[in-house]
Amino acid sequence: MASIVRSTVKKILFILTIILCVVYMLTLFVPYLNPQHWWLIGFLGLTFPYLFFVLLFVFFFWLIAKPKLALIPLVVMLIGIKQLFVSFAFHFPNSDLSKKPDSTIRIISWNVANMYGLSNDVEIKLHNRIELAQSVLDLNPDIVCLQEFNHSYTQGENADNIGLFSKQLPNYFYSKDFNKENGYYTSGSVVFSKYPIIDSVKVTYPGTDNGSLIYVDLKVNDDTLRIFTTHLQSFGFNNADYAELNKIKQRDDQSLEASKNIFNKMKAAFTNRGMQADIVQRFTDSSTYRSVVCGDFNDVPTSYTYFHIRGKYRNDVFLQKGLGVGKSYNSLAPMLRIDYILPDTSFNVTQFDMTDENLSDHSMLITDLKLK
Repeated sequence: MASIVRSTVKKILFILTIILCVVYMLTLFVPYLNPQHWWLIGFLGLTFPYLFFVLLFVFFFWLIAKPKLALIPLVVMLIGIKQLFVSFAFHFPNSDLSKKPDSTIRIISWNVANMYGLSNDVEIKLHNRIELAQSVLDLNPDIVCLQEFNHSYTQGENADNIGLFSKQLPNYFYSKDFNKENGYYTSGSVVFSKYPIIDSVKVTYPGTDNGSLIYVDLKVNDDTLRIFTTHLQSFGFNNADYAELNKIKQRDDQSLEASKNIFNKMKAAFTNRGMQADIVQRFTDSSTYRSVVCGDFNDVPTSYTYFHIRGKYRNDVFLQKGLGVGKSYNSLAPMLRIDYILPDTSFNVTQFDMTDENLSDHSMLITDLKLK
């Protein structure tokens, strides 16, 4: 009787292993299918690191229980080696940001969550914007790319966020994607630079309230560098959506309706990001200058967005110098790396770090690059 039970359990586990392998294999198509047309596949991309760890556990289980069957999950994991190597970095951190190597360019990229920190207290918010700017300037950057940045042209010093940076970084280009009451409140992406800006371009994404891609050409000694930055379509979750996520987790009576609302927002975001990624790729690939792409892509490294924008001729500074999964977004899930600095291959990455200043729901990315 015991042998029959063991045999049945093994058969069930074998079937579950096959199902897991098939789902895992489907995630390997994510980088190659534009979610603008294949939006459903975008959901699978979010599951890759979790499926990998489950598959790894299954591999060790079969290695003990029946070694021959361990070959199945092993082969599947090897097929997905490309996705594995963009999801995890394998370099022990040795960066010392207090020391900036000679002849390097220090770049910071950060989604600053509207500059006012995570507190709901008005007084704390006013202080946080100053602390946030100082945490950037203390690192003595040459170029700073900020997403979800805001500034007011009419509210005075307490809302003059450009002024917090421009004394140390006098050259800047601001997208002003959203402009309320003729400058009373503006927000978007901005590039601040120590180097002179000789050209600047804004490419507005199609649709309403969809943001933009901006780039600046900087005169660096005898060279011209092009710096791109963008904030791609987010899921746009608000407090009500997070409350609905809790209903889903708790299997609340309203969880079905909540699931539909969340699903529709995610579907729209995947579709828009597919279109935006094509636009970014078109402009970055056509650059005749050495270039760096910075931004909040709102998508994981195994996504179409990441693979399409990075392409074959860009490095990922986290993969060059980081360790682990590199979580850059502090909400929703424990393994979301959605913020990137991608220099082309004419740069060497000398240092990289990712710091959580507890002033935004994103971590700040810092890298030192050296022209080859």
